[in-house]
Amino acid sequence: MQFESTKDNPFARALQEHGLDLVRDRCHTLQVNVGLKCDLACRHCHLSAGPTRGEIMSRQTMEEVIDFAVRASFQVADITGGAPELVPDLDFLLAGLAPEVPRIMLRSNLTALGAWSREGLIDLCRRLKVTIVASLPAVTPAQVEALRGTGVWDKSVAVLQRLNELGYGRPGSGLELHLVANPAGAFLPQGQAAAERQFKRSLAEKLGISFNHLYVFANMPLGRFRQWLESTGNLDAYMATLARAFNPCTVEGLMCRSLVSVAWDGTLYDCDFNQGAGLPMGERHIHVRDLDGPPPPDAAIATGEHCYACTAGSGFT
Repeated sequence: MQFESTKDNPFARALQEHGLDLVRDRCHTLQVNVGLKCDLACRHCHLSAGPTRGEIMSRQTMEEVIDFAVRASFQVADITGGAPELVPDLDFLLAGLAPEVPRIMLRSNLTALGAWSREGLIDLCRRLKVTIVASLPAVTPAQVEALRGTGVWDKSVAVLQRLNELGYGRPGSGLELHLVANPAGAFLPQGQAAAERQFKRSLAEKLGISFNHLYVFANMPLGRFRQWLESTGNLDAYMATLARAFNPCTVEGLMCRSLVSVAWDGTLYDCDFNQGAGLPMGERHIHVRDLDGPPPPDAAIATGEHCYACTAGSGFT
């Protein structure tokens, strides 16, 4: 849904009440969503990605993304999905971006990365020193499988241990492994520092797994998670919780201020969440091949009430 006024957009009204404008700063990150196909159908997915989705980025669009990276001189490329590992030409995209962008991040649900057919992808990531950002909702099998499905815990653990064997998450290796966790339900996450200590202690003691950092974020009220909120009668209460937790201090550091997001079909968005909300960059459809460089500073950013999730508590930066 696209909001055209502060009357229809409570988040825009909250910004206005605090005397804030959400506009772009200098853009240094290129986020690339290579498709909505995924081997899992997680309950908290804001894009409703899953095994039945067929949207994946073509090689031609990948070439246009690489050309855009050259034109815009990005410092970071953030590859996401769906499960990016399921996109056949992902290796082509990574190899093409590596000479042009100093830092590449690959977001993974772990299970897709562990498929036997993707062992070559792990080796490529190691050679290119690609940072792995892996989703792990919790450190207990029951919680993980409630969100992601039976058998996901063991597969995730096996991939994390394999990454550790290759040096990922180990001190001095130069291979970064970060984890991302979301709450299991319609509530806000615990503090990031405390959660990281808990994850590091539990994974190290029980499984010998190490990683660099943990990032915790509120669930986005979009896609499959929004459907779950509606079906369980939790939507209004959750939105009220997010609104009450609005922290104006987070606005300056929001990722949408320094990031441009490319969808699987080449359409540009201010962030991956706006893709899920159907809010294209500049509120009009712009293809990656048609932009000469990154959006300029002070350009407006499209918003909707889902943006409360990025500004709740410590925020999503």
